[in-house]
Amino acid sequence: MRTVNMHVAKTHLSRLVEAAANGEPFVIARAGKPVVKVVAIDAPAGRLRRTGFLAGQIAVPRDFDRMGSDAIRTLFESGE
Repeated sequence: MRTVNMHVAKTHLSRLVEAAANGEPFVIARAGKPVVKVVAIDAPAGRLRRTGFLAGQIAVPRDFDRMGSDAIRTLFESGE
């Protein structure tokens, strides 16, 4: 993604906005640090979800679908 400093953004705002409207978002920086991101209004908001980003970091027990079944059965059978 293109980054421009504040002075360039002020000087070429019309051109930059046109580019953003055509699907080329850009970042405006002040003193080299990103301040704002300019995107078209109809651009999708937020980041896409990454499927599998925790792969290998979480372990699901083999009996996950039966966990607590005895306690649940007891609650139903006791009538409480």
